Amino acid sequence: MDKIINKVANSILEVFDLEDYYPIGIRTQIDISQWLFEDFLLKEKDFREALKNHDWKQYENQYIAINCSTNAIIPAWASILVTVYLTPFAKKVVMGNLSDLETSLYQEVLPTLDYSKYQDKPVILKGCSKKPVPESAYIMAIQKLQPFAKSIMYGEACSAVPLFKKGK
Repeated sequence: MDKIINKVANSILEVFDLEDYYPIGIRTQIDISQWLFEDFLLKEKDFREALKNHDWKQYENQYIAINCSTNAIIPAWASILVTVYLTPFAKKVVMGNLSDLETSLYQEVLPTLDYSKYQDKPVILKGCSKKPVPESAYIMAIQKLQPFAKSIMYGEACSAVPLFKKGK
């Protein structure tokens, strides 16, 4: 009987897993419409009073995305004022949805990594993840890996899709 050999484990393939660089922390989306009159109209005095009385400490060490779920026309200063209240507590604040927040976090992390360990090696950009890794993070990652890697595939070792191969 032939011995079963794990060829993937014994190969020189390097796996680049974006989950390894996923910043740990609670993500929260704050909807500005909660402070609008009938979810639509910003009354400055009421808005300022609502923000002043809101419990901002509940967002301690969280990553925050600010948005407005209604079609209200919000002045630019409104989200900026919300950010003023959040800044003493939150780890990071962005304008947008949770996907925009994840993109922003990866925009900070990926440029700080040392990609030289992938020099002239075949790399698999791991595709399946349990964490909410945005597609934009894969776009950023391949741009960082491409100058170093001999080749880049996407997915898992058993079913990888070729993306890039360095010319000779």
